[in-house]
Amino acid sequence: MSENIADYKFRTPVPIRFSDLDFYGHVNNAVYLTYFEIARSDYWREVVQWDWNHNGIILARSEVNYLKPITRNDQIACYVRTTRIGNSSFDVMHVLVKVTDEGEEICTTGKTVCISYDYSVHKPVKIPKEQRERMIAYDRPGLILNTN
Repeated sequence: MSENIADYKFRTPVPIRFSDLDFYGHVNNAVYLTYFEIARSDYWREVVQWDWNHNGIILARSEVNYLKPITRNDQIACYVRTTRIGNSSFDVMHVLVKVTDEGEEICTTGKTVCISYDYSVHKPVKIPKEQRERMIAYDRPGLILNTN
């Protein structure tokens, strides 16, 4: 996954906690999914304004591409955007960057396939119209609309 952060509008800082680190002071590989979750949650709250009282979201799939290590003294941020929208599923891309004096350096990229889910009936449901429209308006161009 070669990502261009210029294609992303949403960016949020992500804190590195002491418990995220391994013996060598690197962020443990499993923690990257938590960083993605933090950023995705901020995106859903601030941009998409997901109505958690109406629908939930479950993850169907996660992919992580580790490009450069992150260490205890790094400052990091995560870019997030929706890249595909179907009837009940949508793809969210993440780009984790290290903030340096020279700018931002891409360390990790990832994708999650998300499912709009009704916990009361325990099954996928259509993405709510308002949230769908917000994702489309915010992340266009480059967004794939798929209603299959």
